[in-house]
Amino acid sequence: MDHLVFEVGTALVLVAVAAVLANKLKFTIIPFLILLGMAVGPHAPEFGALSFKFIESEEIISFMGRIGVLFLLFYLGLEFSVGKLIKSGRSIAVGGSIYILINFSLGLLYGYLTGYPLLEVLIMAGIITISSSAIVAKVLVDLKRTANPETELILGIIMFEDIFLAVYLSVVSGLVLGDHTSIWSSVVSVLIAFGYMLLFFIIARKATPLLNKLLNISSNEIFIIVVFATLFFVAGFSETIHVAEAIGALLLGLVFSETEHRDRIEHLVIPFRDFFGAIFFFSFGLSIDPLTLLDAAWLAIGAVILTIIGNFTSGMIAGRKSGLSHKASTNIGLTIVSRGEFSIIMANIGIAGGLASILQPFAALYVLILAILGPLLTKESKMIYGMLNKIFKWKKVEKSH
Repeated sequence: MDHLVFEVGTALVLVAVAAVLANKLKFTIIPFLILLGMAVGPHAPEFGALSFKFIESEEIISFMGRIGVLFLLFYLGLEFSVGKLIKSGRSIAVGGSIYILINFSLGLLYGYLTGYPLLEVLIMAGIITISSSAIVAKVLVDLKRTANPETELILGIIMFEDIFLAVYLSVVSGLVLGDHTSIWSSVVSVLIAFGYMLLFFIIARKATPLLNKLLNISSNEIFIIVVFATLFFVAGFSETIHVAEAIGALLLGLVFSETEHRDRIEHLVIPFRDFFGAIFFFSFGLSIDPLTLLDAAWLAIGAVILTIIGNFTSGMIAGRKSGLSHKASTNIGLTIVSRGEFSIIMANIGIAGGLASILQPFAALYVLILAILGPLLTKESKMIYGMLNKIFKWKKVEKSH
């Protein structure tokens, strides 16, 4: 552990360089950090005492990255009103169902057409279906779109995906790893996830006066300790009942958004969100071995094309069903196209179960392309909408309602 602090310090210097470069080019930092992590990852060269392999510090950098995801989703939760989300409940259920149905069906079809056995097909479908909540949150914040009319539906789809993920992970891991999961246990998983989310909505609606009193702390030091302790405890507890820790952070943010302390919490969280969030994308890049990616190039590129089509289609249908404009509906499909941490988890289950070794490089390259392409498509959504508008002859001026 002699060089632990030096390795972490080197990693942070590299992250800072990427941040400065992204700022100079006026572009989102995400692709720079992922590519940088890949460039200095497991196969990076050594120059005497200076090593970019981050062997000793890999675990701590990864953990700091997980903290980044929590802060990103917690902040996103702070930006929303539980009341509005409850009113949008039907739209979220319909939109989430449409999104999962279209993308999961395309994933199954793609796996089948590429000739893989059933278990590999199920893993590939999981990799293709679930978007990255961390990247979606970061893009929404970076592009200042948290107040957009479509963002409530995007947030709802992210939560809906988590319920699907809770069921799907339990079923697939049972099939692949041999611990055959019963239908009843899957039903219990989804009921727990749904009930857990409902509990937070009830707390937000009924316990706000109590929370206002509990958070009425004059000292910023004590205030931030209380808020962060609650955040980490809730996120950690969520994991124990098979609800993603990031969703736990998001739900807590939604609860705190209803209190009179929301602005104060937001102000204190922003530096942590930016710092640890950057480390998450860097650590994500570190986990990708660039030397293995070429083996799965054709498979990943085909899946990327399919995902963009599936996301755009499902986003458009979900948005229009919710009464949003074509422009807002276009934004939905382009914003949630990014893939990330959940896709890697699915691939790791396949590898642990002794399935085709190509699953890991396929997931890595697929995620890498969409983690770079997703923020790009979101940033240029206005231009893309303009091009599509010329083809489909949508109204030039539309209002979302």
